[in-house]
Amino acid sequence: MTSSAPSPVLPLLVRGLAAGGLAGLLSGLFSLLVAGPLLDRAIALEEERLHAGRALALAASLPASLAHGETEVFSRGTQHFGLVVTAVVTGLALGVFFGIGYALLHRRTALSGGDHWTRALALAGAGFLALSLLPGLRYPANPPGVGDAGTVGDRQLLWLAAMFLGVAGTAAAWRLHRRLAARPAPVRHLAVALVLLATVTLLFALPPNPDPVDVPAALLWDFRLLSFAGHAVLWAALGAAFGWLGLRYDPASRAAADTAPAAGSATGSAAGSVSSAARRSPG
Repeated sequence: MTSSAPSPVLPLLVRGLAAGGLAGLLSGLFSLLVAGPLLDRAIALEEERLHAGRALALAASLPASLAHGETEVFSRGTQHFGLVVTAVVTGLALGVFFGIGYALLHRRTALSGGDHWTRALALAGAGFLALSLLPGLRYPANPPGVGDAGTVGDRQLLWLAAMFLGVAGTAAAWRLHRRLAARPAPVRHLAVALVLLATVTLLFALPPNPDPVDVPAALLWDFRLLSFAGHAVLWAALGAAFGWLGLRYDPASRAAADTAPAAGSATGSAAGSVSSAARRSPG
C-alpha cells in the first residue's frame, strides 16, 4: 500500500505568514522612514486648507458647526504606529494568498525538489506587476487629503476594476508564454509585450479619477514614486523570504546535506583502508 503525499497547503500557509509578516514590517518601516516626511507635508497642506475653509466660513458668518473643523483624533505618533501595524497585517494577508498561489502553481514540488528561490521571486514579480504596477499606472496613489468622501465608493470600484484587468492581463501573458515554449525567445517576449500593451490600453479606457488633485506637482510626483517603491519593497521581501524559507526547509535539500558528510566519511574510510593495505604489502 502506498501512502499519499501530504498536502503542501498548510506548510506553505505557515511559510507565507512568516514571509508576509516580515515583508509587511519592512514595507511599513520603509513607508514610515522614507515616505513619512512626505505624508507629514501632505497632512500639513490639508490642515492649511481646513484652516482657510474655517476662515472663509467665519467671514461669511456661517453657523459655528460649519466654521469649526474637526479636531485631530489620533496623534502623529499613533498614526505612525498604525501605519506600520497596517502594513504588517497587509503583509500577513498577502502572504496567505501567496502561499496558496504557490501551492496551486507547483503542486508536486511545492515543498520538496523545486527551485524555490527562482519560483518565489517570479511569483512575487508577477504579483507586483498584476496588483501594483499595472493598476497604479492608471490610478496612482494620491497623498492624504486628496479625494472627496462622497466618491469613495466610485474610487474603490475603479481600483477593483483596474486590479481585475491587471490580474487577467498578467495571467494571459503567462499562459501565452508557456504555450509558446517551443518558439524562439524573441517570439515569446514579443507576444508577452503585446498582451501587456493591450492590458495597459484597456486600463486607460477606464474612467479617470473623479477627484481633482490640488497639491503641488513635486509633492505629488515624489509621493507616487515612493508609493510604487513601497509596493516593490513589499513584493521583493515577500518573494525573497518565501524562497529562502523554501530552500531552508526543503526535505530534499536537508536529506542531501545529511548524506554528504556520510558519503565523505565513507570515502575517507575507503581511502584509508587502501593506504593501509598498500603499506602492508611487500615492496
